[in-house]
Amino acid sequence: MATIYTIDQLSHMVEEHLHRLSLNTEPQGLYRPIAYALETGGKRIRPTLVLAACNLFVDQLDAAMPAAMAVEVFHNFTLLHDDIMDNADLRRGRPTVHRQWGANAAILSGDAMSVMAYELLAQSPATVLSALLGAFNRLALGVCQGQQYDMEFEQLTAVSRQQYVRMIELKTSALLMGALELGALASGASQPDIVALVDYGRHMGIAFQLQDDLLDVYGDEAVFGKQTGGDIMAQKKTMLTVLTREALSPADCQQFDALMANTVLTRAQKVSQVVEFYTRTNARQAVEALVNEHFGLSQAALARVNVPDDRKVVLQSILQKMAGRKV
Repeated sequence: MATIYTIDQLSHMVEEHLHRLSLNTEPQGLYRPIAYALETGGKRIRPTLVLAACNLFVDQLDAAMPAAMAVEVFHNFTLLHDDIMDNADLRRGRPTVHRQWGANAAILSGDAMSVMAYELLAQSPATVLSALLGAFNRLALGVCQGQQYDMEFEQLTAVSRQQYVRMIELKTSALLMGALELGALASGASQPDIVALVDYGRHMGIAFQLQDDLLDVYGDEAVFGKQTGGDIMAQKKTMLTVLTREALSPADCQQFDALMANTVLTRAQKVSQVVEFYTRTNARQAVEALVNEHFGLSQAALARVNVPDDRKVVLQSILQKMAGRKV
């Protein structure tokens, strides 16, 4: 009889293995920030995706566990450095590592986590290690490329929707795509099935980020966990701003750009006036349509994976949970 694990079971496996990492060692100034970063790792969605992808094809998940651990450690390493670049004070409701120990400690502990991720990946079976290493390198480089594009966009008045989708495909989807590819490779899955899974992760990640664009403006602050309008105040390029500029006349576009760059208005005034532009151009509805489109493409990609539907339950559930986030 097939062994198909639930999301909770897979998450529990991840937590168990993370607790076995040797972090209570010297120098504590290096390892304590690492332990702190991994203590509250959110939903562990990325390592869970590694294991779920493997479980699509095989019952035994040992071959995928090193890659799952590597993905989780690498993901949390990127957050340490991202928080420095964003000058962020909080991460998951607690002070960021650089606020707690200083930027130098956060940089160094992040570097150590990058090394740890590769050490963990190296524990994979020799028969699949080469393929896993290639996939992991693509994942890691993609995240860096996406972050660089995001920073460059801050200096531009406008970006196209193609540029924006490419950025979030790298920054947000790369880890999801890579996690799924790693799990499938560890299981010995066929190339067509791996391609389908990667497409599932690509479109799910794009839809997820587009949802975040909407939640930042229209979300319930009590549910979303932070004050709305943050992207507007930071003058971030989002799909809402991209589609708004596309729909405006040149004169109105200049007015919109001036508003986005305004640093004199109060938060309430600026957010309200920007949202008026979104309303005038139907930007919210257009982004919601794109979200639905990409969730649909993700669903279609999962349907192409050549395994029985009962083995897809976890990945279906993850997709449904992401699609169910309410704006």
